[in-house]
Amino acid sequence: MEVPDYLKPQIEVLDRKIAEAKQLASDPTMAELSHEEIKRLEEEKSLLLSSSLPNSSNLSDSPTSGDSDSRWDNRNIILEIRGAAGGQEAKLWGEDLLRMYTRFAQSQGWKVAPEGPMSIKINGKGVYGKLKYESGVHRVQRVPVTESSGRVHTSTATVAVLPELEDFDIHIDPSDLQEDFYRSGGHGGQNVNKVSSAVRLTHIPTGIVVTCQDERDQPKNRAKAMEKLRQILWEAEQERQYNELSADRKAQIGTGMRNEKIRTYNFLQDRVTDHRLDQNFHNIQTIMNGEIGEIITALETKFDQLD
Repeated sequence: MEVPDYLKPQIEVLDRKIAEAKQLASDPTMAELSHEEIKRLEEEKSLLLSSSLPNSSNLSDSPTSGDSDSRWDNRNIILEIRGAAGGQEAKLWGEDLLRMYTRFAQSQGWKVAPEGPMSIKINGKGVYGKLKYESGVHRVQRVPVTESSGRVHTSTATVAVLPELEDFDIHIDPSDLQEDFYRSGGHGGQNVNKVSSAVRLTHIPTGIVVTCQDERDQPKNRAKAMEKLRQILWEAEQERQYNELSADRKAQIGTGMRNEKIRTYNFLQDRVTDHRLDQNFHNIQTIMNGEIGEIITALETKFDQLD
């Protein structure tokens, strides 16, 4: 098929990455990773080309708008968790959720790598499609391990499931970026290294600032910061498009954003309630050990029926 002019730059980028991955495949130590990367890039290329066909949705369509959501389903993800209301118990609850998702991912044969103190990167087939409904506020009701009087506490943590994005998904004009480089610092002001490896990116049109000093290498920190910036802009665009939907559609699908209360975990009653399904699930310790497949399947069934 003839590639539309507006897609040619993106296709050229993908073709170059595929060629580079094929070169790496000749190295026995890199062959497996290279073949996985080639497969992923070719899927990206197919999706991009299919988006140009008549009646196909544009890549910037909202994932809340029906079938367009499925185009992200094979993406790898960054899963972020933040303790919200509840102080130290909220932090502990966030750690429990991170452990739950890690164990579920491992049970699916996906690759899990730490991305930050409370975030992980999950690579595998259909990751975003399986976990996209986990974004939102997760509330817990239990007696904390730090509670000596036996009182039940209510705490919350937010979960954000963000697809791994390429530049052609959320294109950032270089002229819209202010880039600053500085020395990364350790605890107590100790220098992690003596060169300016840390990166701060400012997106001038929105004022969004992201920083990264995870790596000792400046290009790697810049790449991570760019990925984070694309994800923030992607979330903002999804929220904008969601706000344009009708009230009835909003009530059906929920926001899919990190500020929506989606689930309550009641340890005393051995019950997990998903508020979108209006359904209870029991054996809470099993669920916390990563066996969340039943809940995910129920959510997939519901949202498939709505589309």
